[in-house]
Amino acid sequence: MRHFTSVKDIGNLDLAVKEALEIKADRFKYNHLGKNKTLMMVFFNSSLRTRLSTQKAALNLGMNVIVLDINQGAWKLETERGVIMDGDKPEHILEAIPVMASYCDVIGVRSFARFEDKKYDYDEVILNQFIQYSGRPVFSMEAATRHPLQSFADLITIEEHKTKARPKVVLTWAPHPKALPQAVPNSFAEWMNAADYDFVITHPEGYELDPQFVGNAKVEYDQMKAFEGADFVYAKNWAAYSGDNYGQVLSKDRSWTVSDRQMAVTNDAHFMHCLPVRRNMIVTDDVIESPRSLVIPEAANREISATVVLKRILENL
Repeated sequence: MRHFTSVKDIGNLDLAVKEALEIKADRFKYNHLGKNKTLMMVFFNSSLRTRLSTQKAALNLGMNVIVLDINQGAWKLETERGVIMDGDKPEHILEAIPVMASYCDVIGVRSFARFEDKKYDYDEVILNQFIQYSGRPVFSMEAATRHPLQSFADLITIEEHKTKARPKVVLTWAPHPKALPQAVPNSFAEWMNAADYDFVITHPEGYELDPQFVGNAKVEYDQMKAFEGADFVYAKNWAAYSGDNYGQVLSKDRSWTVSDRQMAVTNDAHFMHCLPVRRNMIVTDDVIESPRSLVIPEAANREISATVVLKRILENL
């Protein structure tokens, strides 16, 4: 594997999960692979789980790690060509990328959607600039449209806890005070479709995701109907995608907050969320603290998904 930006890069999912469980049983089994190799983690946006889990994964594999926070201790970077740089950004990303690459062997990039230009976001301009100009293997630590390390960890978690070959998995929109990117729901949908689960997406009208990510999922606008018989419930907020509403908050309907009311119609479902989560907006205290909540095991599996990805990249250096 050269780059990792989506489910397409991971190959056979059964083999990927098998490899993940092997690594989980012995996290340091492949620590010879990273000897004298350096990972550079570049953050354009804040992080807790991604930062810690990816750094831990690199250490598991024997790598050195450099962490760079753009806009916090580094120059602000201009990302568009043709701009007269007379503002607050003294360095262009097209010079910064090859400089970064000269100090490392692998680059991880975290850069969210800006909600200023849908085409710019969905073209993944920043991530693709790193792939084009670094000459190094590049993996996504969440980009504008996908969060594949998170989705891989989600898949591992479901595989560990499912009790049937093809569980019913429901992705539900939930209210949030701010406009959030579609990266996590897009990516989760992509991976659930690839896993061929019984997959349902539920959200209010106006929150339809890009059809390329919805794929074969059933879309149900009645949340309670969607939850019926669910084995796993994955809650996440996202801003509107379609038309002139791109990046906007269209609703804060608290009836969509995941509570005991919705979970009561499930098949004693596990609750999932990528974290951080706004309690009593996305999910009630009772649900997230219940024995059926998987948010902590799910977060712990971020180390495992990152270790698998870095292992495969190192094996192809």
